[in-house]
Amino acid sequence: MSNGIDDKSTPEIKSGIDSKTLRAYSENAELYSQDWLTQPEPTDMYQLVQKFFLAEGETADIGCGNGRDSNWLFRHGYKVSGFDASMDLINLASKHYPNVKFEQAFLPALSNISAEFDNLLCETVIMHLSKVQISEAIDSLKRILKTGGVLYLSWRFTENEDVRYADGRLYSAFDSQFIVDQFSKERILHFEDEISASSGKRVCRLVCKKEQE
Repeated sequence: MSNGIDDKSTPEIKSGIDSKTLRAYSENAELYSQDWLTQPEPTDMYQLVQKFFLAEGETADIGCGNGRDSNWLFRHGYKVSGFDASMDLINLASKHYPNVKFEQAFLPALSNISAEFDNLLCETVIMHLSKVQISEAIDSLKRILKTGGVLYLSWRFTENEDVRYADGRLYSAFDSQFIVDQFSKERILHFEDEISASSGKRVCRLVCKKEQE
């Protein structure tokens, strides 16, 4: 599996998640899963979750991958459901963590999710969407977040222009203010732009609360 970058062209806009990205995660599910499991635990993210999430709340992990973070949420008392676009990753997650419910769901629409949640975790997922899809994805996250609920949203930062990794994954480039502006009606509780202690990558993290309309 290569982690090199071989293409900097902007992808065509699609109705769902970028197809090459989805194919990469599905075809290399076992390799990515092993990589995530061998990385240091993302304690920086978990500290924010414990600080802001509603204790024991109904929680959705959107883009759950192999279920590592869903399992952490479960072990810390949250009533968690994991969702991912890749059935190969969903199958791995269900195998590793049978106590957690996992289902397939696609950003940006999340059309098969009708439930509302107290807490939403969406960890380094939205940068795999084209910029025009990100606003729709954020609207979908807001739709399934209860009033008074808390959303944790993070993304890998890419400078200047979109990049396409050799394995097919898209990393869209966008200014952080573009994301912040999507939350004009929500109360932003936390924002940071830091090097992740677990992945070593530049990651932006935003935590917000959905206020009473």
